[in-house]
Amino acid sequence: MKIIIVGATGTMGQYLSIALEKEHEVIRVASKGGDIAADITSTISIENMFKMAGSFDALISTAGPTYVGPWSKLDDTEFRKGVEGKMMGQINLVLIGQRYINPKGSFTLVTGALAEEPQRNFANASAANGAVEGFVRAAAIELENGIRINAVSPTVIEDSPQYFPYFPGEIPTTMRELEFAFRKSLFGAHTGQIIKTW
Repeated sequence: MKIIIVGATGTMGQYLSIALEKEHEVIRVASKGGDIAADITSTISIENMFKMAGSFDALISTAGPTYVGPWSKLDDTEFRKGVEGKMMGQINLVLIGQRYINPKGSFTLVTGALAEEPQRNFANASAANGAVEGFVRAAAIELENGIRINAVSPTVIEDSPQYFPYFPGEIPTTMRELEFAFRKSLFGAHTGQIIKTW
C-alpha cells in the first residue's frame, strides 16, 4: 500500500512513519524535512504535493497548526491559524486529494478530545477539531469510488509531556494506542467515524 503521511516530521507523524514503513511504501510530507515539502495552508502547495506523490492508496494527516494561548489574546488573526491550518488544511487534503487517490482508498484526518472536552488556552483547536469531525461525517456519504474517510481523536499524547499541564486529569494517549487507532482507519471498513483513544 502507498501511504502519504502529512505532518511526518512531527511527534505523531514520525512515529507512524516508522511503524508503517515496515509493511508499506510511505511518503513523508512536511513543511520541512520530508520526502515532499508542502504547506497545507496553501491549496497550490497541496496540489503540487499530490502531483509529486502521484496516485496513492491512503493518506494520513497528523498536521494542523492552531493558536494555543490565553483567551484574552484570541482575535480574528489568531483564530484563523486554526481555520486555515487544522481545519481548511485538512479539508483541502481531501477535496484536492480525491482526484489522486486510488479507488477504495482512505483518508484519515486528526482531531482531538478538545472537540468535546475543551481546556483553557485551546478554544481555537476545539473549534477546528469540531469542524473537521463534521466534515468527516459529511464527506463519508459523498466520496465516490469506495473512498473511505475517518478521523482519529486522541487526547494529549504521551510523547508530548510539555502539554500535560494543560490537560489536568487526562490520561495521555500512548503512541501504541495512537498507532492502532490509525491502523483501524487505514485497514478497517469504517467510514465517517471519529476513532477515539480516550
